Amino acid sequence: MLTLYIGNKNYSSWSLRPWLLLTHLGADFLEVPVQVRGLGPNDTHRPYADNGLVPALHDDAIHICESLAICEYVAELYPQAWPADRHARAVARSVASEMHAGFGALRNAMPMNVKARAKGGPLPAAVAADVERICQLWQDCQAHFSGNKGPYLFGDFSIADAMFAPVVWRFFCYNVALPEAAAAYRDLMLDHPGMQAWERAALAETIHVASSDASLAQWGGPREGNYLAVDAL
Repeated sequence: MLTLYIGNKNYSSWSLRPWLLLTHLGADFLEVPVQVRGLGPNDTHRPYADNGLVPALHDDAIHICESLAICEYVAELYPQAWPADRHARAVARSVASEMHAGFGALRNAMPMNVKARAKGGPLPAAVAADVERICQLWQDCQAHFSGNKGPYLFGDFSIADAMFAPVVWRFFCYNVALPEAAAAYRDLMLDHPGMQAWERAALAETIHVASSDASLAQWGGPREGNYLAVDAL
């Protein structure tokens, strides 16, 4: 049986990706939540994750770290996790890898915080460039590969969509203005049953990571009626 070790759902962007993929596929897996503090590798995780990080996937004696590698392993078990078409699959792998390795300015400025509802504000140049590139990727993938196959980046939901799921939360929670097509894809992803289940669990958490919560104030503070007030962090 598959066992997935994941961090706090409010903060752990890396954990969201394989969890969402496995959930979408209807895979039978055991979810093991562990505490993360946003401080990088932690020796307390090494008994189940050699690199000291989560997520980590166990399949009996096989242990896999890193979200993209975990998703690739899941695709060995569930080939529909990637597009069936060879060309589409190659591009999907390309954009998933770009998301895995890039967009550092966006990640640093807007750590994933599912509870946050920031007012938003002007984006620094490097963050704006990351947002523009992501929106262009989404538009290009949907224009060339989704067609009438389905509404996601390559038609049916795939690893590519799972890899961008944390960015979807960032755009929504930090109130990032998006072009119409990108906003529609964001909303599509937010409506995914797995994303909604993840949000419900995140809202029930009581652990706060100060370094992530502090970013809310940097983006104009909470929106009116926000249920995560700055003074409650």
